[in-house]
Amino acid sequence: MIASTRTIPVLLVLALVSACATSSTQPPIPVTGSFVPATSTARPLAVAVPCENRFMPYALPFTTEIAGPPYEVLDGNGSGMALGDLDGDGRTDIVLGNLDGPNAIFWNLGNWHFRRQTFGEGGLRSVTIVDVDGDSLLDIVGAHRYAKPILWHNTGNADRQQRFVQTSLPDVNNPAYALDWADFDGDGNLDLVAGSYDTELLKHEGMIFTQRGNGVGVFVYMRRGNTYISQRLAEQADALAIALPDVNGDGRPDIMIGNDFNRPDYVFVQKGDGWEKSMPFSRITENTMSLALGDIDNSGSSAIFAADMKPYHKDTLTMAEWLPMMKRLTKPLSADDPQNAENALQIQGADGRWHDVAYERMIDSSGWSWSSKFGDLDNDGFLDLYVVNGMLARGLFDHLPNQELVEQNLAFHNDTHGGFQPAPQWGLGLTASGRSMSMVDLNEDGRLDIVINNVGSPAMVLENRLCGGQAIEVDLNWNGTNNRSAIGAHLALQTSVGMLTRDVTASSGYLSGDSTRVHFGVPDSATIGQLSVRWPDGSISMVDPPQIQTLVTVTR
Repeated sequence: MIASTRTIPVLLVLALVSACATSSTQPPIPVTGSFVPATSTARPLAVAVPCENRFMPYALPFTTEIAGPPYEVLDGNGSGMALGDLDGDGRTDIVLGNLDGPNAIFWNLGNWHFRRQTFGEGGLRSVTIVDVDGDSLLDIVGAHRYAKPILWHNTGNADRQQRFVQTSLPDVNNPAYALDWADFDGDGNLDLVAGSYDTELLKHEGMIFTQRGNGVGVFVYMRRGNTYISQRLAEQADALAIALPDVNGDGRPDIMIGNDFNRPDYVFVQKGDGWEKSMPFSRITENTMSLALGDIDNSGSSAIFAADMKPYHKDTLTMAEWLPMMKRLTKPLSADDPQNAENALQIQGADGRWHDVAYERMIDSSGWSWSSKFGDLDNDGFLDLYVVNGMLARGLFDHLPNQELVEQNLAFHNDTHGGFQPAPQWGLGLTASGRSMSMVDLNEDGRLDIVINNVGSPAMVLENRLCGGQAIEVDLNWNGTNNRSAIGAHLALQTSVGMLTRDVTASSGYLSGDSTRVHFGVPDSATIGQLSVRWPDGSISMVDPPQIQTLVTVTR
């Protein structure tokens, strides 16, 4: 049950950017499935004020607590967070997981006021917000660090203290660290992907862990009626992140598992009713901390960004902080080892092959990186990148004050060609040891705001006050199914700056649940064409050109 409710205005803190726009030839809308009718309604978004060319940080009265000091290595990995409208009032709420203290919901009351409500006893890694049972009420699902996932079922009770009841997912009995959701077979039910973090379980359980047998690794849980049918895809995992890209271009989501500790990442592609292990990448990260998908050049094809640990400065002081740790954790490369201790940006060429272009796009190093996300932060029609950083742990950073590597979070501005430049002027360079992070428009002004769950410092809400550009936001409603928000749908919006494509996701980055509301940034000079929706079952709906600075609800 949930307890401890109070109303608190968020507190402000920090500081700076400008927008730019280009134009390109308008490509045709891709159509691959049969057409199905859909209706759309729209309501205006708020006028984006103030305009200060910066993000304004607010501290939430919540801190992820961990035992210590001294801080053990895996405790420093932090906890997850998720975004979603839990009470159906049209405003996005915030759920923050904890490790050694109660979790919290921050109910969005509007005008940057939130009501804090604690629930559960912590111990969470990945946090997601999805409608598990198709009753049109969003539930909370958290991966417990030492046990099977926990479900907080949304009862719809008007009393928020009584709204959620703690239970479990039926027949999901294996421990998991990372979670993600999709409708893999297009039947209108949400299926679950879960990966364990074997290194942490072994450290916690000792010999008991070695006797688990078939209880760990990577599992797909297919929803069948009121239960789940499990299939084990891998017997071992150190899964920090899960992404669901279409790596073979067949229009169906595949599974990518980002593994820690030199365990190579996994890719599983759909083959008929089953899964086949694959590795389409010639270069991958060595310690994959985060996975994010995004169409960075408006080409209609999503790139895959994988974050690792590599210092973003190479000066003497920075390298002195990093080198003792690097000697302990990194391994010599062999000629046939595809792993590299640096970020990767995978793009698919015209030949269908994937290529790592992180060096060319100037995002191969971003520090000790955790959650990393694409989002059009300045509404210029091109996806930017934000990465949160930092680490604290005994044995790794004993040579530093408080055993902590203090680093700035990094924002990268898209140069409108899919390359990236640092954007320190946006005021996003916080040093609060960020872990999980997601983006959403919290005040419905058409600008993406950011929420970060830090370790050892208060969680932060970053209000977007960048100038220029507007937005179109889209909610999907797939009536008659248990996947009402159409998680897994693909949207394409014709504009004069190119075809803008977005996917409806439940989770991305590191341990971070996403809002299912889709955001398209639109430059002031842009013209808008039709919107297409490819639903999770492959069917296509066409929507008349939406008005700029509106929230559009598309109902199938």
